[in-house]
Amino acid sequence: MRPRFLVTLFFAMLAGVVCGNHAAMMQGVHRRTGRGVFKLAIARGGCSREKWIMADLSTTYMGIALKNPVTVAACSLSCKVENILRAEEAGAGALVIRSLFEEQIRHETGELDAALAKGSESYAEALSYFPAISHGEAKEHLFWVGRTREATKMPLIASLNAVSPGNWVAYAKQLADTGVDGLELNYYRVEADMTRDGLSAELQMLDIVASVRASVKLPIAVKLSPFYTSVGNVIQKLDEIGVNGAVMFNRFLQPEIDPDKETVLHEMTYSTSAEMRVPLRWIGLLYGKHSLDMAANTGIMEARDVVKALLAGATVVQVASTLFRNGIGHLTSLRDGLNAWMDSKSYASIEDFRGKLSQQGFEGDSVMFERAQYLDFLMSRQRWVKA
Repeated sequence: MRPRFLVTLFFAMLAGVVCGNHAAMMQGVHRRTGRGVFKLAIARGGCSREKWIMADLSTTYMGIALKNPVTVAACSLSCKVENILRAEEAGAGALVIRSLFEEQIRHETGELDAALAKGSESYAEALSYFPAISHGEAKEHLFWVGRTREATKMPLIASLNAVSPGNWVAYAKQLADTGVDGLELNYYRVEADMTRDGLSAELQMLDIVASVRASVKLPIAVKLSPFYTSVGNVIQKLDEIGVNGAVMFNRFLQPEIDPDKETVLHEMTYSTSAEMRVPLRWIGLLYGKHSLDMAANTGIMEARDVVKALLAGATVVQVASTLFRNGIGHLTSLRDGLNAWMDSKSYASIEDFRGKLSQQGFEGDSVMFERAQYLDFLMSRQRWVKA
């Protein structure tokens, strides 16, 4: 027998005798070789199933150590410190603080007023988004982030929502000084200018990211759109810049039209599990081909969705809609559901199965693989058409 196995066996049998708190000490010992032996020891020791140690849910995101991969996306839930503390208590692995918007910064410096007066395409609608913007709001946000950092031990990631270069980069430095663990850049821009080509749009985004990367030492993630011509190439360029993570993907606000009132409605709707198929596909295709950690965003509603994202190759998942629907306490269900699934499959750690269903192991052209799956689906008419 290998010495490592003998050590594992000894401690596992010891756990079967003492059980209780000593079981927690075994979490790092039981991985892989000792898991089955440890369960046997506990059974012989007369401990109930509830006292078995949990699988190792820990992971790292952009070099930040997390207790589990279930994180809270940037949303209005984090507007209150008490909600953040509730998320921490419910078991969130990390939390992305609500965004500081470029419009807030530009308004504070007087730039937004000038842009609105000109009817700038980028900012013409900003008043509808921020009808009550007041000077000093950006500085208040910085103060609030610092206060939040002091209130919780959970990893916190600050978020900047911007689309153009400028003095807002200085706020990236100031956010870093609040003590947050990382920074998320939310590049939210709808390309409606018909004279602007796709390459120009991508280069502007990359220039902004590069300027932030050069200004702060914190880990940086970029929240991407799923509509780039080549998502993989954008990821590769971000990797070259030195970005640490990619959030897949941004969920754009889709306008609705009221025919009776003949008005355009700006309503935010909750996502559904069906929407996660787009990030699931791209995460699976790109896993193992770059050094960025990928966060699955949009459509993560239940524990099964968390598992799917990890199997595709996601490092973490970000949730928001499911918390609005089910409450902040639903974080516990997501975490425990992941643990239960891992236990049923005898996985000791997330690394045992992360990326198992990605394209990394496929020998050949992944584009051809996707095309083959597409044709297979269309040719199998009975799968989607009832006789």
